[in-house]
Amino acid sequence: MAISKDKKNTLVADLTELLSGAKSTVYAKYQGLTVAELQELRKAAREANVKIKVVKNRLVRVAMGQIAVYKDTDTTGLTGQLLYAISNDDEVAPAKVLAEFAKKHDALSLAGGFGDTGNSLSEDEVKALAAMPSKNELIAQVVAQLLSPVTDSISGLSGGLSGIISGLEAHAA
Repeated sequence: MAISKDKKNTLVADLTELLSGAKSTVYAKYQGLTVAELQELRKAAREANVKIKVVKNRLVRVAMGQIAVYKDTDTTGLTGQLLYAISNDDEVAPAKVLAEFAKKHDALSLAGGFGDTGNSLSEDEVKALAAMPSKNELIAQVVAQLLSPVTDSISGLSGGLSGIISGLEAHAA
């Protein structure tokens, strides 16, 4: 059944709003996935604060044309049955969600993506992005590195103090 022009305009307006605030967008081929598998993917995406959209590629092109950052973006990769994973919070999350799901489901394959600056990403770049730690993991690593000298100093002092105290106890006896 064909979509009415009003419905298409509404979809384009929603996509324009969603894409204009997106930190990253990743698209993947999903031909062969069942409805249950798509629902499973949407659930995993919701947990990661990622939105999954299945819309016509032409409507995505129209929406991208209305956003200044994406006007000159190469959209030649938008062919076939694609689903779009979009995140407004984390640049890595859409790629990570789709890559994790693709490991368990062969019917899903990463195809490409777009950054928040309008640059298009190849399949290999998206896979590299998926392999990166998330923003929260990076923050945790930085905090651990910053606390490492403090932890080492405390453990060194506590070990040294116990040695000094036992030495003084032995000398006093």
